[in-house]
Amino acid sequence: MKSFPRVPPRLICIFTNNPVYFVTACTHRRRAILATDAVIQAFLRFGERAYADHNIAVGRYVIMPDHIHFFVCGPDNFELRRWIGLLKQCLAKSVVRGPSADPVWQRGCFDHVLRSDESYGQKWNYVRDNPVRAGLVTNADDWPYAGDIIRIDRV
Repeated sequence: MKSFPRVPPRLICIFTNNPVYFVTACTHRRRAILATDAVIQAFLRFGERAYADHNIAVGRYVIMPDHIHFFVCGPDNFELRRWIGLLKQCLAKSVVRGPSADPVWQRGCFDHVLRSDESYGQKWNYVRDNPVRAGLVTNADDWPYAGDIIRIDRV
């Protein structure tokens, strides 16, 4: 079996230690159950505890009625998928479910490693305008379910 003695040089430029991930998670059947004060409070508490207890920084975020976008960066041993599972469990406890026994979340999520500072800014500009494109507000600054928890210095 052949092994590579080192990481190819161009990959070092693309994937640094402690990368910033852009994550999107959707509700099951895209139900509009997330944009509530209870969910944002749970999200903020979870993000603050993640940083205080585990040095995991949740940066900018937008919580839409049926999905959530956020940026996150963790230490070298950060297990993104496991962490997202814990976040989904936490937020599910804050969702008003009604009579449905359906799960809160769609299985899995979309995650993307950001390759440059420019990518972070471009993604944020797109995500920030989601509530405007959805017709929920006329100005992105008016959407109450968006902001940042910890400043990730890649902007």
